[in-house]
Amino acid sequence: MSISSSLNAGVAGLSANATRLATISDNIANSATYGYRRVETDFQSMVTGAKGGKYSAGGVQASSRRLIDTGGSLIPTTNPTDLAVRGRGFLPVASANAIKAGNQNPQLMMATTGSFRPDKDGYLVSEAGLALMGWPANTDGTFPNVPRDSNNALEPIRLLTTELAGSPTTAVALGVNLPSTSTVAGAAGDVEVLSIEYYGNLGQPETLNITFTPTVPATGSSNEWRMEIRDSASGNAVIGDYTMTFEDARTDAGTLQAVVTNSGGAYDPVTGKAMLNVGGGPMEIDLGILGETGGMSQLGDAYAPLKVGKDGAPVGTMTDINVDGNGIVTANYNTGITRTIFRIPLVDVPNPNELGISLDFQTYVPSSASGPYFMWDAGTGPSGEILAFMREESATDVASELTDMIKTQRAYSTNAKVIQTVDEMLQETTNIKR
Repeated sequence: MSISSSLNAGVAGLSANATRLATISDNIANSATYGYRRVETDFQSMVTGAKGGKYSAGGVQASSRRLIDTGGSLIPTTNPTDLAVRGRGFLPVASANAIKAGNQNPQLMMATTGSFRPDKDGYLVSEAGLALMGWPANTDGTFPNVPRDSNNALEPIRLLTTELAGSPTTAVALGVNLPSTSTVAGAAGDVEVLSIEYYGNLGQPETLNITFTPTVPATGSSNEWRMEIRDSASGNAVIGDYTMTFEDARTDAGTLQAVVTNSGGAYDPVTGKAMLNVGGGPMEIDLGILGETGGMSQLGDAYAPLKVGKDGAPVGTMTDINVDGNGIVTANYNTGITRTIFRIPLVDVPNPNELGISLDFQTYVPSSASGPYFMWDAGTGPSGEILAFMREESATDVASELTDMIKTQRAYSTNAKVIQTVDEMLQETTNIKR
């Protein structure tokens, strides 16, 4: 009976608009929730068709979905580990409780933003109890090749702020000018001395004592110096002995012409470097490339250690960390050194709006409808970049939601009026007398 179908359509309208009001209420309630992605409700008509000149109302059905690919505005903060994603992708997180319970492979969750701070164990954890995940760096600051479609290689990012750390010196670069007047006939042959402090494997200071002895010819100019390198960690033994000859031609005067290895690691003319063996292991020394500026030189009449560079640092403690746009996490120490410790990937799926489960605290997990996930280096492929000192605001537009609420309220009232009208018509039908 058509009048009965009108009643059913009115009830369906009430139910559909009640569903829409629920999503509007959820959006407004989360208008101040960082990283919240709004829910949208659409209506689809249910048609039963017309037959024999009569029409039966099919009603309406509501369907809701979360617009995960539409984010909110980014706002600056003062915490270096407040992170947000500009562009496509999600931050990998996991339950901090599961990690501390010994779960070696916790469930991977995807977050849009987060405010992470070290807990008592040093793990970077959000206020919701989500631990930030990443790939640990090798000791030399590089990253191993890991599977990008699995979370097996991910580890919770942990800051060892209470532990001491040192960095041994593995490379030294010399940019020393030797006086050309010392290699001419009749010169006094004064020996120039240079001491370079470096750091051993345990962070202890050691010294390279270097002497530069000019070759004084009987006539003319030799442009030749003998360099001896002694190491305090090796009982002050000679670990390198080289004879250096310098150019005096107009085009490249003062640059290295030749380096002869008397003892120690062989000089490589292509790289301009030699490998020494100090007490703690190998150390690279950079003398400069033949014919090029920037390394050892012989100009003028003044001895000048213009540039003496080295890596390594004494023992120190971690002070803070930085996260760059590519997700590289570097730790800063009070000794001035910086270490690369982690890389935070961005997790992406082909269809983010179909992520299977929306969990608490604005996190998601993949589903068959969303497609398999892949972890990109931030800033590569389709992924966006990671921004530190940033949080993502809620995607809710309160003005739009209030407007939708007014329309939903009126639609609900109209459907209620349909039910009231059908009730009155049915009452008239029951009042018909035989």
